[in-house]
Amino acid sequence: MTEQRTAGIHHITSFVGNPQANVDFYAGVLGLRLVKKTINFDAPEVYHLYFGNEIGSPGTAVTFFPSEGARKGRVGGGQVGWTTFVVPADALAFWEARLAKLNVPFTKEARFDETYLRFRDYDGLQLEIVAREEGQDSKWSFGGVPMDKAIKGFGGAVLYSVAPDRTQSVLQHVLGFTKVGEENGLVRFQAAGDLGNVIDINAAPMGWGAGGAGTVHHIAWRAKDDEDHVKWRQRVLKHGFRPTEIVDRQYFNAVYFREEGGILFEIATDPPGFMKDEPFEELGQKLQLPPWYEPVREQIEQGLMPIQVRVLDADKN
Repeated sequence: MTEQRTAGIHHITSFVGNPQANVDFYAGVLGLRLVKKTINFDAPEVYHLYFGNEIGSPGTAVTFFPSEGARKGRVGGGQVGWTTFVVPADALAFWEARLAKLNVPFTKEARFDETYLRFRDYDGLQLEIVAREEGQDSKWSFGGVPMDKAIKGFGGAVLYSVAPDRTQSVLQHVLGFTKVGEENGLVRFQAAGDLGNVIDINAAPMGWGAGGAGTVHHIAWRAKDDEDHVKWRQRVLKHGFRPTEIVDRQYFNAVYFREEGGILFEIATDPPGFMKDEPFEELGQKLQLPPWYEPVREQIEQGLMPIQVRVLDADKN
């Protein structure tokens, strides 16, 4: 029997503040598609917004719980420190010019022979862009971002662990990552897929962060299908962790567990995906609710701030 290995990141979910500002940044600035407008199933007064490539494929979906006036978090141990997006190999200069044009401050960092543009969203969430050949190009174009420069999905992430040796062990021995390098206090791991497949982690322990707006809530890893997902849950159990039961998230099934470096991990199924309840042309346009919330749709909609995907003024000229 082949050893189970995840293809890489399925999605990354973060806390942010104002919902419209969230849409303006990820659709307006970054050119991602809002593929699903739903609610936090555990807190229906809060949106759950999903952005990604044209269909929000696994490995491209960055998701948010936006809450106006939310308490600000502190990025630190027990979290994803940096969310990495990947763009086509020749697109980094475009993104450098775009961030400058839109007055998004950025720095450039070199690590593991790659150049990264590092910046923050309106809530302080730490983001970076890297250019690579691998990974399927996005088929989505919006605002000032043409299709041939568009974000493909995740390049990976930088994990901030309070017990990095333990976290590295989970990456290797539970999730099936391969250690591929070490430099400047970071250890690099690679997964089997070609998107969301490169994970860097601090080599020395780091102090705890604090959850809140501008921090990542959890990172989800890919399972091929429901059958594979059941095996993943058994595998996590076998390694001494306490995963949740399988939870139906409508667009994927999920299992959660907190690894010993403090980071909340999820394993999520690739299917059924975001076209389960909307056709391609209409993705992200209407508030989608799971069946058990439909009877109180009117009440839920009244409590949510209206949002719209809009082209930024700077891209209209």
